[in-house]
Amino acid sequence: MSAAAQEWQFDGLVGPTHNYAGLSFGNVASSNNAGAISNPKAAALQGVAKMGLVRELGVPQAFIPPQYRPIVPYLKQLGCEGGIDKVLDRAYRDAPHLLATVFSSSYMWAANAATVSPSADSADGKLHLTPANLLTNLHRSLEPNHTHAMLRHIFANDAYFKVHDPLATKPSMADEGAANHMRVVGSSHGNSGLQIFVYGTEGMGKGVNPKLYPARQQRDAYETIARQHRLYKDRTLFVQQHPDVIDEGVFHNDVIAMNTTRLMVAHERAFLDAQKFITSLKRKTEDIDFSYISISQSELPVVDAVQSYFFNAQMLQLPDNEIVILAPTESQENKRAHEVLQKLVAQKAIGGVHYLDVRESMRNGGGPACLRLRIVLNVEEAAAIKQDVVFTKEKEIQLNGWIEKYYRDRLCLKDLRDSLFVRELNEAYEALEPIIGLKGYYTRQMP
Repeated sequence: MSAAAQEWQFDGLVGPTHNYAGLSFGNVASSNNAGAISNPKAAALQGVAKMGLVRELGVPQAFIPPQYRPIVPYLKQLGCEGGIDKVLDRAYRDAPHLLATVFSSSYMWAANAATVSPSADSADGKLHLTPANLLTNLHRSLEPNHTHAMLRHIFANDAYFKVHDPLATKPSMADEGAANHMRVVGSSHGNSGLQIFVYGTEGMGKGVNPKLYPARQQRDAYETIARQHRLYKDRTLFVQQHPDVIDEGVFHNDVIAMNTTRLMVAHERAFLDAQKFITSLKRKTEDIDFSYISISQSELPVVDAVQSYFFNAQMLQLPDNEIVILAPTESQENKRAHEVLQKLVAQKAIGGVHYLDVRESMRNGGGPACLRLRIVLNVEEAAAIKQDVVFTKEKEIQLNGWIEKYYRDRLCLKDLRDSLFVRELNEAYEALEPIIGLKGYYTRQMP
């Protein structure tokens, strides 16, 4: 791959049905805010503002359009029959959690959309993407086929890209995407990198497993993806997330560790056999100027890491090779998290911190890193993607205008039973089609 390769940030565009249903077991913030009134308009505008900052920092930015909601055919499969009014009312009365499921906007967390391997790392020289099957939670398991279709649209050029099918929906293949995947490389994204796959369990009752919350990422799933992506065995590492921190609300690795290029910052309790992992990691990165920084429990207790989403900050290497962190404002407000961030700046490990207001996403359990999927593209590959999703200034203005016009500023579960809301949504999705260059994409899905 050319040294001119850059790491693009593909953010999930928050959808107009963003709500707090508390559907994600093991995600503390999601559970704690279940039933609260959400603000879809604020959520989407906060997401767009984050993308704008990334672009201004000189990092290429794109977005993944929202999926169509509600998925009414799924409710009909579950016995809620009749016209749209009857279907929604029946679901609200008999199974409100299923009503919330088909309206879920959880696809906005693009870190779970797929696992991505740059062409520099693959034996066939192609960029590989495998959509996550997300089978651990029902509301998320409705996403993969739509994600696959959208990725096939964005990365349609088979000369450069290989978009795989999601893995089989079997317990041993449970896959949560890039939220548990890291890549270490020298200062240039275009060099061959070391890919790190963090799994929650080996499955089949083997090893040590969490007792309270599910381990969402299976080792077999990641080993399968590594083979699909034609990765070299000596340039991959598999490490288990510590089961105890999963039980403390660390449902993905990106809630307890973060990295970009030559820097990794992780909690001392992030990995089950941390010392073995660090030793292997340093041995495999002897040829680059790599730094591993361990944050101790005394510096930042796991409970504070989860509350502040310190590790779910977005770590970026800027064009001048300086590394900065985009952290949620919750990390600024949490005394311990803020002190650790200031320490990283003082040690010159990073060049600075930008604090972001993504409170609407945070209250549902997703911080800055959850909202984006990192994809390394060289010049030719960047030119080969669908340009309608590139986040230019003009696109930012279009999206903000669309959000302001069509999104509600409050939404609760009771609103989801109203067919008038569905009509509002249909108007919104239809108006989005020309902005993203997908005429008929949403209208074909409307009930």
